[in-house]
This record gives sequence, C-alpha cells and structure tokens, in this order.
Amino acid sequence: MGKLSVAILGSAAGGGVPQWNCRCPVCSLFWAGDARVEARTQSSIAVSADNEHWVLVNASPDLRQQILNTPILHPRHGARHSPIKAVVLTNADIDHIAGLLVLRERQAFTVYATAKNHAILTQNSVFQVLASDIVERSTMVMDHPFDIGFGLRVRAFTVPGKVALFMEQSDDVRIGDVSETTIGLEVSAHGKRVVYIPGCAETNETVRDRASGADLLLYDGTTFTDDEMPKLGLSPKTARRMGHTPITGLGGSLHAFDGLSIRQKAYIHINNTNPILIDGSDERRAVEAAGWAVTRDGMMFSL
Repeated sequence: MGKLSVAILGSAAGGGVPQWNCRCPVCSLFWAGDARVEARTQSSIAVSADNEHWVLVNASPDLRQQILNTPILHPRHGARHSPIKAVVLTNADIDHIAGLLVLRERQAFTVYATAKNHAILTQNSVFQVLASDIVERSTMVMDHPFDIGFGLRVRAFTVPGKVALFMEQSDDVRIGDVSETTIGLEVSAHGKRVVYIPGCAETNETVRDRASGADLLLYDGTTFTDDEMPKLGLSPKTARRMGHTPITGLGGSLHAFDGLSIRQKAYIHINNTNPILIDGSDERRAVEAAGWAVTRDGMMFSL
C-alpha cells in the first residue's frame, strides 16, 4: 500500500528565519552563528500519494530555493518537466502567493483557490505572467471534497482569520472573521489524512472538530505568546491582531487539541521571534512535552 507523503518546504512565517533586517533574540543567535537556531524559509508544504506527482500547498516567496533544496521537486524528463502538478492556496498573504511568480516559465499546472482569493490574484495584473493557456485556475468550494489527481483528495474548509495584510484599509480589521479568505485543508490518500492550518485566529470547536482523527495536524505556530512582538518592541500588533493564535495564554493552541485522536501534531508558520525555534529552549521543551513537534525545512512525514 502506498503512503501519503508530506514534505515541509518552508516552516517559518513571513520573513523567514532569520528575517533579513531583524535582531530579535532568535535572529541574533543565528547571526552570531549559534547552532541552536536553524535557518528556515517561509511556509509551504508539498504532498504526494505516489512520490512522483506533487501538489504544493501555498507558494512561498522562497519557492525557487525550496525547489533547489528538495530533490523530489527537481525536473526529471525531457527538455522541460516538473513533478509539481498543482498549487493550492489557503489565503492570499504575500508569503503564500508570491512564489507563484517563480512558476511563470510556461509550465502546466493548476492553481486551486477560493473564489475570493482567485479574485485577488486576478485584480493584480502581475499574476498574469501565469499564462492562462497553460496554467489552469480552479475554484474550490468549501466542504466539497474533490480529487485533485494522482491519488490525492482535498477538502477545503473555513477557519477564523482576516484579510491579507496588503488589503487592510484601516486599523479597524475584522479579526476571526469566518470566510473564504482564510481556509484550512484536509488532504487524504491511502486512508490517511493530513490537516493543514497555517493561519488561524481562534482555535475554536469547529477547528478542533476538523483536526480530530487526523494522522497529522500541521498548525499555526506563529508566536509563543500573544504579546511577543510588542514586548520586543518590533511591532504594536499582537498575534491575534495579525490573525494568528498564540501557542500559550488564554485560548492558546498548546493544549487546545488535548483529548482528540490526532496521531502527530506539529507547529508550522513559525515567526522569527518565537523562542521555540531555539533548540533546547524552555519553550521548545514545553511544546515537545505537550506532544508537539516543531517543523523545520526539509522535514518529511510518511503516513
């Protein structure tokens, strides 16, 4: 029997680790050469049911480097070829759509997104470099499972979120809004199921229900505390104001999934300020003791 394979192409939030202009405690350790902090690119995964045909979930600005770092995504046949057959978008954040521009060299694949997120791509003419005669755009309907091909089945579902940062019109932003703007995904093959939620403003009962029974849950690990960035003087925005659930504190994700039948849990989309990125830190030990793994670039899951 085959396996459902999940490759972590990028495990960091927007900006990566280290962020190019950042000297937060985590980034400072990296700049100083401390081996406890690994470099991480911006979040994206690849999934496959046969290890031959791969579907990307989100297209990071670092996608070219991620492909170079991942031999299973290298071209193999003829003058032009790619194992990448589709890209599925969970939102329209820059760190999830900018990598589409890397895939502009007239290679056939399909972009799957909600109607709202397709509209965002259409409104920005730069994405027309994905030639419509060769790159198909397909609209996902919430809670309607579909076969994406190559043995993979996908179901998209809404999670609490917010509009992409570049679409915010004022400080009065609806946080936790449930719409097609921010979604999670269930990807299934060979009787196994991975639930991927890289951005979520609230770990509510609906989110818990979606994760229940998953063979692998990849969940929003952006910050350790809600006030992480304001406390460091890096931003006035809390995790929740950015549309993300902190790991700890009231409503945090650390114990939100306790009691559910989930075989493996791992944090992804981890901000450069998050101390779980420091190997051996108290925060890393705390999440591991609670049953969570901390993803890193290049990690593979075989379900």
